[in-house]
Amino acid sequence: MIRVGVNGYGTIGKRVADAVRAQPDMEVCGVAKRSPNYVAVGATEAGYPVYAADDDRAHEFAAAGIDLAGSVDKLVAESDVVVDATPSGVGAENRPLYEHHDTPALFQGGEDATVAEVSFNARVNYDEAEDADYVRVVSCNTTGLSRFLAPLYENYGIEKARVTLVRRGGDPDQTGRGPINDAVPDPISIPSHHGPDVQTIFPKLDIDTIGLKVPTTMMHLHTVNVTLENEPDDVTEIRDRLRSEDRILTIPDYAGIDGAGTLKDFALDAGRPRGDIWENCVWEESITLRGRDLYCMQAIHQESDVVPENVDAIRALSGHLTGPESRSLTNETLGIGFSRLDGRESRTLDRQTAD
Repeated sequence: MIRVGVNGYGTIGKRVADAVRAQPDMEVCGVAKRSPNYVAVGATEAGYPVYAADDDRAHEFAAAGIDLAGSVDKLVAESDVVVDATPSGVGAENRPLYEHHDTPALFQGGEDATVAEVSFNARVNYDEAEDADYVRVVSCNTTGLSRFLAPLYENYGIEKARVTLVRRGGDPDQTGRGPINDAVPDPISIPSHHGPDVQTIFPKLDIDTIGLKVPTTMMHLHTVNVTLENEPDDVTEIRDRLRSEDRILTIPDYAGIDGAGTLKDFALDAGRPRGDIWENCVWEESITLRGRDLYCMQAIHQESDVVPENVDAIRALSGHLTGPESRSLTNETLGIGFSRLDGRESRTLDRQTAD
């Protein structure tokens, strides 16, 4: 049983803790919080031991009626692996703590790639993390792009990838983020940081990315153009390859899912915790082939798509399962894949016949 500590129990940390709890080979030995807010109360209600990330603020937890299990130093010492889900830049400051206790750690994509030995995506480079002590699970956008590009790279080769990322202004709980009523190039320079980040997973990939932020909290949207080295037989071949990917959900036309709002509603109706969507969501209608140029649009749920990647990275550090074994177990325990969209071909036929 792998004992996992979660340092930082916010948007990503609370989801990772719940995902770890669902694994038969892992247990959550505790979570570290800086302040006794409603999320900390939720951690105690969920039965997680709570540790103080800042000793100087430990007294605040007692005042809020939250019993602490100790300091973050104790949590790290008791853990086999620590998932650092603290805000961007804080993870790098925490690394000396993990080194002091000789505890392997995972960092999130908001950290610079130099914080760890490997930038990780379970679909692409699981094996590279098996000999590492420190791994960086790449950001939500990089995770989504890596999943999408991997089968294309392996089966056809990629001459050039071009991506425009329409990014949410902030998560639902980030009241200080924006824009409120604007569409903002972010950054104005090209490429955005996403392209170089993808290259930490695919070092030889030629990719350009453009980023902008819009006033929504739901999901990111990617418009993708990939020039393949070898031309597929037809667009159906591409669609079938994407459908076969376990963490890519292709959205059929009949479903009537026309945007991020309906995707979130669909996830909530399906009983997903917090309405989370761990998969890339690729609209089948958007998958278009013009010679060697492939076009499509996909949505990425920024709050959750890295969660299964964190679970797999924990196993990679422990070295007791292969990449395919870990992904399969993670998918099974989390319920990745929307079975209610199975049988899409017959439903499409039924609808066309009715028309």
